[in-house]
Amino acid sequence: MLVPERILAALQAKATQFSTSERAQKKDLATLGKALETFEGLSLEECHKRLENTQRPGARPTIEKESHAIVVPFGQSWPHHQAARTWAMDVLQDAPTFAADGSQITPSTDFSIPVAVVQVGWFENPHQAESDYVKDVAVEVLTPDELGDDPETDGFPGWSVNYRRFRLEAEAIIAYMRRKAGEKPAPLCFFDGSLIVSFAGLMQPERQNAYVEAVEALIDASQETQIPLVGYVDNSAARDLVDMLGHLGGITPAGRLSDAALLADRMAWGDRSQVFVCARNDNLERNEYYERVCFAYLKTTGDGPPARLEFPRWIFEAGLHERLFDLVRGECVVGTGYPYALETADALAVLGAQDRQRFYRLFQDFSRRQDLPLRYARKARSKRGRR
Repeated sequence: MLVPERILAALQAKATQFSTSERAQKKDLATLGKALETFEGLSLEECHKRLENTQRPGARPTIEKESHAIVVPFGQSWPHHQAARTWAMDVLQDAPTFAADGSQITPSTDFSIPVAVVQVGWFENPHQAESDYVKDVAVEVLTPDELGDDPETDGFPGWSVNYRRFRLEAEAIIAYMRRKAGEKPAPLCFFDGSLIVSFAGLMQPERQNAYVEAVEALIDASQETQIPLVGYVDNSAARDLVDMLGHLGGITPAGRLSDAALLADRMAWGDRSQVFVCARNDNLERNEYYERVCFAYLKTTGDGPPARLEFPRWIFEAGLHERLFDLVRGECVVGTGYPYALETADALAVLGAQDRQRFYRLFQDFSRRQDLPLRYARKARSKRGRR
């Protein structure tokens, strides 16, 4: 049970540390602000020359450096939200969007037989008066053999379940791309999260490769079908731009300031950053594909930090990125700050605490019918009775 008085006392005891951290961040912001000014004053050729001896500087500028400032203004505003919605519906009219998201029920140590569930939901919206949207889910149960006997390896509990969810989300998008290849206008597919899987760098090599192969399959399918794909990261802690500025300015920020924090106060709603090519320096062994991924930041709320958008490089090289930004803006207007397509896919896929209880009741019934020796821990039974 949470005791508010104790929590407040514990917070007050650390007040100095919080203040020190805040001052350090402001100092880093000032230092990086100067590095940003340096970047703005450099030509694209000068940037490439300064970064040529750094294999992984975080990011590399694109041809947009020659025509745009670091922040590219949206240039539109509306007197009220209804006017913004009118603009959004005009942008989205006849522009199909698709999003997939997943959820899972991980194995419980309360039951003697390990079992898990992965559920992926998807939402297809043609944005046409004569066509209906599609909402659906796919469900997969993972057996003891599929879960393995080392869920804690690499410090990633439930790796098998999380990876299977990741792969099913990618497979749902790829299947949609294959079905829609050649259709005009091409849809925009939303992937919930980053295409840059740095987190896998702490895993065993075969597990790293599994994630890389899943993302590469997404990028390959997007390029082969010519259907744009965007990875949407709502609250990004990425530092690719910060690292690049550090290399260009010869500085090393001491804190953990993110790209989004650096850009937040420089952007108004709808503004975006320049487009960059990802060149992140991380522990992932197979990160060469990062060069196939571009990223930019887009301000989708009035007062929050910008979202990070990641998309295959072919989209930028084909000149399709401005349409992508507009479609994301439109989706965020309809979704009130978050893409409506992703919001809907999440609502379809989400599995909560009650769903977990229902699943285990179903599994108990299934076990009895199949004559499986399922046992339920006494401690768990006691806790459930008390609560």
